[in-house]
Amino acid sequence: MLDGPQTLSVSIWRGTGTTGAFQSFEVPRQGSQTVLDVVSWIQQNLDPTLTYRYACRVGMCGSCAMMVNGVPRWTCRTHVNKVDQGGALTIGPLRNLPVIKDLAADMDPFFEKWVKAEGLFHPARTRHEEVARVDPASEARRTADRAIECINCSVCYAACDTVAGNPDYLGPAALNRAWSVVNDERDAGRAEVLAAVSVSGGCHNCHSQGSCTRHCPNELSPLDSIAGLKRETARSFWRKGR
Repeated sequence: MLDGPQTLSVSIWRGTGTTGAFQSFEVPRQGSQTVLDVVSWIQQNLDPTLTYRYACRVGMCGSCAMMVNGVPRWTCRTHVNKVDQGGALTIGPLRNLPVIKDLAADMDPFFEKWVKAEGLFHPARTRHEEVARVDPASEARRTADRAIECINCSVCYAACDTVAGNPDYLGPAALNRAWSVVNDERDAGRAEVLAAVSVSGGCHNCHSQGSCTRHCPNELSPLDSIAGLKRETARSFWRKGR
């Protein structure tokens, strides 16, 4: 027998774009129930038109991220008994992103900023040359390794109040990726990356509130990455004699 209420009162955002409202559902409570289980039960048993996104269900893809009681989370790894408030749940699409429909957010702005931050590999060699050898114990490699486990789930982006207040801000995920590229010894575009993250909306717009690091499901620290970019862009500025 489960402790507490045997039924969950679930409010889910329904709508498209900026138009919509929360709709209430009653869902049976079950043992080891995740928030994604709740959403799936509603779609399978109560309303087949409910739109949401998921893939792996094991915390590998990040596509099931949603707002749960106002906090961005991977719903497949969030157990109901840890987040429900007296048997109630409120579930919505990720904050700071346009809504396609219901719980499915449009990820295009998120990935466009990833590109604007030059979070791409800039090869120094052609495919015809020997593959570059990187010492895994080097300081630069260890620094790059700290940020590479990001799977672009956008939880940090949804948690960021700076993004909420400044739509031009690149966001913690894009800047975290830029820091990985800056520290990749094989990359030939270090100057381009530093220039890209120095503009208005770049790393210096971060207010260092730390919501990104606090909510990252993979326990990464975009805040540390952004601090690193701030240091390196400042050094680059003074090296140029400006």
